[in-house]
Amino acid sequence: MPAALLKEALTDARAEGYSVAGFSGGEPLLYESLGEVLQHARECGMVTTVTSNGMLLDQKRLQMLSGRADLLAISLDGIPESHNRMRGSDRAFEVMEARLEGVRQAGIPFGFIFTLTQQNLHELEPVAAFAKEQGARLLQIHPLEETGRARETLSGFQPDEERSAYALLESLRLQRELGDGLRVHVDLFDRAVLQSRPELVFAEDIPENTLESPLAELISPLIIQTDGSVVPLQYGFAAKYALGSLYEASLPELAGKWRQHVFPQFRQLSRRVFLESVNPDILPFFNWYEVIAREARLEEAFVQ
Repeated sequence: MPAALLKEALTDARAEGYSVAGFSGGEPLLYESLGEVLQHARECGMVTTVTSNGMLLDQKRLQMLSGRADLLAISLDGIPESHNRMRGSDRAFEVMEARLEGVRQAGIPFGFIFTLTQQNLHELEPVAAFAKEQGARLLQIHPLEETGRARETLSGFQPDEERSAYALLESLRLQRELGDGLRVHVDLFDRAVLQSRPELVFAEDIPENTLESPLAELISPLIIQTDGSVVPLQYGFAAKYALGSLYEASLPELAGKWRQHVFPQFRQLSRRVFLESVNPDILPFFNWYEVIAREARLEEAFVQ
């Protein structure tokens, strides 16, 4: 995507109330204009994050990130053997680990993202120990979602709700043992919390003056995909809920049409998923983003 187009979208997103710009991939370090776009996001007053596999963090790229990235998130898929298998390279862990000294010397705040699968919960403890040892500030545990490349290469590896709940309990134990130096976070929702706060998942009554509300109050996060299309919540979200393409209209124009024509249907989807998800007879913790994305895909498939 041309840097000018992306910078314009970031300016517009800030005006719509978005305060964080996250760059992921694929591998965002391969995007030649990343430094320019990060700098623009910072000038707009946004917090910036970059998610990388860590293998390309040479001195030149670290210099580009320094002062522009508020947090560098490095993918860590388990112990070395598991990480290499997930990455399709027998040197992925070795190369990533060798880059960490440069990250520390550059003074860039960094953390690790651990992709939880149905098979790797037992690796969470050594992963946490590695993160602590390397000086990371954050260990984010993210249940695998079968979107993008994962839908083809990791089909069937997605953790079920029982495994995800165990991961949350394990993260609480690790947090107690590791102390405050490393924050351990799991990307799961608590059904009891949602029941009392439906606005967290856009399931409350539709607010008044919706047409005048900043877009960030109606939907967040907002995803700009590599083809210029803008979708809610996560990469690959069902196209029927998309805002449209930045190649065809500016973000404010897309947002205006979305508020009028798509937002009511999106709220109906959110409300339905919310009511189904707060069932007290099932496990208390779940990945709401994956559930709503799956329901949206099922809707789209049914219509087709």
